[in-house]
Amino acid sequence: MKYQASMSSRKRAAAFEHIQKEYYDLIVIGGGITGAGIALDASSRGLKTLLLEKQDFAAGTSSRSTKLIHGGLRYLKQLEIGLVREVGKERAILHKNVPHLVHPRKMLLPIRDTGTLSENSTSMALYIYDWLAGVKSEERRLMLDTEEMLEKEPLLREDGLTGGGMYYEYMTDDARLTVEVLKTATQFGAQPLNYAEVEAYLYDVHEKAIGVKVRDVKSDQVMPVYGKVMVNAAGPWVDDMREKDNSMNERHLLLTKGVHLVFSRERFPIDHLIYFDVQVDDRMMFAIPRGDSVYLGTTDTVYKEQIERPSVSQSDIDYLLEAANFMFPKLQLTRDDIESSWAGLRPLVHEEGKSPSAISRKDEVFHAKSGVISIAGGKLTGFRKMAERVVDLAMVRLRKEYGMPIQLCRTDRIKLSGSETLKRKKLTKYIQGLETHANGQGLSLSILKSLVYKYGMNTERLLSIYRENQQVTEGSEQALLRAELHYCIDNEMVMSLSDFLIRRTGRLYFERPALAGQYPYLLDEIARELAWTAEQKMADLEEFEREYRAVMSFQTVEV
Repeated sequence: MKYQASMSSRKRAAAFEHIQKEYYDLIVIGGGITGAGIALDASSRGLKTLLLEKQDFAAGTSSRSTKLIHGGLRYLKQLEIGLVREVGKERAILHKNVPHLVHPRKMLLPIRDTGTLSENSTSMALYIYDWLAGVKSEERRLMLDTEEMLEKEPLLREDGLTGGGMYYEYMTDDARLTVEVLKTATQFGAQPLNYAEVEAYLYDVHEKAIGVKVRDVKSDQVMPVYGKVMVNAAGPWVDDMREKDNSMNERHLLLTKGVHLVFSRERFPIDHLIYFDVQVDDRMMFAIPRGDSVYLGTTDTVYKEQIERPSVSQSDIDYLLEAANFMFPKLQLTRDDIESSWAGLRPLVHEEGKSPSAISRKDEVFHAKSGVISIAGGKLTGFRKMAERVVDLAMVRLRKEYGMPIQLCRTDRIKLSGSETLKRKKLTKYIQGLETHANGQGLSLSILKSLVYKYGMNTERLLSIYRENQQVTEGSEQALLRAELHYCIDNEMVMSLSDFLIRRTGRLYFERPALAGQYPYLLDEIARELAWTAEQKMADLEEFEREYRAVMSFQTVEV
């Protein structure tokens, strides 16, 4: 029987057995958005593709960004014209191909008499931005006077406010986007595996990389896997993987830390995304409403500590709160108002003499003598083009060394999992249709909207699980949580409570106050479904509770 690639947690052990028997065209190291994009591009061109991630998918930078599909306004300020044009086009492609995860939202840009932009320069910048990014006519910039700005957002600081601009940015869920890309890649035959650590490269007698030594983190089994081309897309760990290949040179990464704080919408009641000047330096900051929350960020500081668990420091909090309280003086936010937080690392390519904020966000490809291709830098918005460039390089080598025919990229036309037949302008109608079908099942329109904004059309499969398995003793909320967990176990390779509550649903960041009454029940359910021992269950509980505490544990000094 032919092997079928899968992202079911129940079939993960079988997948590890299978990969030892295969000879892959492409082995991708790293399960963030860049690696996921490469796996989709390669598999959709017919390449036999394996993706290996040592943690959970999107556990690094790809679940810790500002969660925006940028049009690239800040790059215009740095005169990176080509980058603005590219990310503008990519934003439109993503909105078309995954409308349930990429949503246009109005962004306000306040202009102050002490700010870095004047009304004329802002108007011109936004006009050029609209033109370069190919912005649709209904989403082009609109200049507002002071009264109009305060009417839209009364909490803005009034003294010194001279007006502002309104334009569109696109919100997303970075981790869910990564998972949907991987699910789509699996449909084309790629095999993604989480908790699969690449410990070393394997070489032939000519010192060319011919495979990798992989450890299944869950079973501790180590195995060789062979392939024709290795791609290192490990994000902040790119240089670690280059060191394992002895291919480091003068070009290296500079990791910078970006911190976001989460508040309740009740405590931080804004209606628009707001992009504003930070008074203490020349940076800009976002305040972004999401559901019942608002998140604020970000910082941009050089980071040289442990990569796996970047922490939020008291100085990070002080910086963010000072900026927010200056722009929104009526709020007087304090540390006690914070409901959650996250810290992520940007894998930038080092540029001598430049501050972290001034370093280009362009991606860069490194070619090793061993044949390993490494890619670093770049932004969430540009992941598809980054993947295209890498797979183009791999295809040239596969043609030269193995006689394989060149296949062109087609990911600009591939609808992602959950959006196969979903249209951008019919999302609301689709959600209303689900409400009609779910009538009498205890599911409100807001709950269904939340599900569709995570799972798209796959919500129907989730609701089927909900209807079939709801127990008499359960309330609708608990039953829906259980159905959601079952769906993610069967389709998204959830292997832990943290996988589900952080990367698949974002609940730790945006619903933390409600989790205390939910996670013990969910732990029992996942332990039963994955047949854990008592020791495995306790270890997973300890791991999640460490994450649960960490988002509210702020270091007085960097550690």
